[in-house]
Amino acid sequence: MTSLILQGSWFAKGGLYEAQVSRVETLTELAQLEDLKGLCFIVLSYDLSASTLNLPIKTTFYPPIICCHISHLKPIDRFDSPFRLTYLGSSITDTDYMQKVETVRGLISRGTIYQVNLTNKFDFAIDGDLRSLAWAFFQRQPVPFAFCLILDDLFILSGSMELFLSKRGRVLKSMPIKGTAREAEILEKSKKDRAENLMITDMMRNDIGRVALTGSVSTTELFKITAYKTLYQMHSTVEGLTDLILGKIIKETFPPASVTGAPKVKAVEVIDQLEPHPRGYYCGCAGLVEPSGDFTLSVLIRTAYGQQDHLSYYAGCGIVWDSEPDNELKELYLKVKAFYEL
Repeated sequence: MTSLILQGSWFAKGGLYEAQVSRVETLTELAQLEDLKGLCFIVLSYDLSASTLNLPIKTTFYPPIICCHISHLKPIDRFDSPFRLTYLGSSITDTDYMQKVETVRGLISRGTIYQVNLTNKFDFAIDGDLRSLAWAFFQRQPVPFAFCLILDDLFILSGSMELFLSKRGRVLKSMPIKGTAREAEILEKSKKDRAENLMITDMMRNDIGRVALTGSVSTTELFKITAYKTLYQMHSTVEGLTDLILGKIIKETFPPASVTGAPKVKAVEVIDQLEPHPRGYYCGCAGLVEPSGDFTLSVLIRTAYGQQDHLSYYAGCGIVWDSEPDNELKELYLKVKAFYEL
């Protein structure tokens, strides 16, 4: 069985839609994206960072690229079959997570890195209808880039609010998120969050600059705060003009800067050393590719994936020199709250 549920805002509509998937492909290389035809929904694993950055990192056994060919869409009301989540534990204990924050701060103090996004994996057993789980998740925290993909041997659930890249004609846009708090006023006054956001915005300017026409890159929005049901987030917007197609753009910009750190290559090396889990689809990207070649891709934050009766939900925090371990731990659980109250 294949089921693909999409938030309507993927195509400027309200509500939820179920996509009729005519065919599912699993791909191994970004170059294969150049052969896509028609309307497609794609999922790219963080595992692809090994090839885009030419680094040895922990990877999963899941396909690095999933492509769902969509024939049509139909609106849906709700799914209300029963389901139950049972928390099993995390990849990193609270104490170890705070110690790893201090390790990152030590690397920053020595000039090895400037920022790292440190994540944790939370494991659950699930009993019941996955579509009802997705519905409950989407209602708990509505976001523009929500989707649920159910395949025979894999399911992916994402409640992302972060735009990695969109392309309309020649205009390429990114809206990196850095800065999370329970109250807007906290973000407005936080020098730490602004510094963190500016660092990632500069990285996205650099990434987009590698695929954009000379002189076309600009920051059109800085430190904008958006309210969601369980938290507030800060984002900025970077735009540029490009004549390149999807596969070539992803090759130069993946993985997203907001979920790695600065400088990107060294940050990914540190991530691989500190995180005992491979990230898999978490921190990759997903979205719609249109017949014209235009596309909209989210960053796969607030994301869970798994098989059969088991899933893992992931969350992370951007660690900078000003980070305080106990505050980062609180932010981590704030991000988990939309999925499950631990």
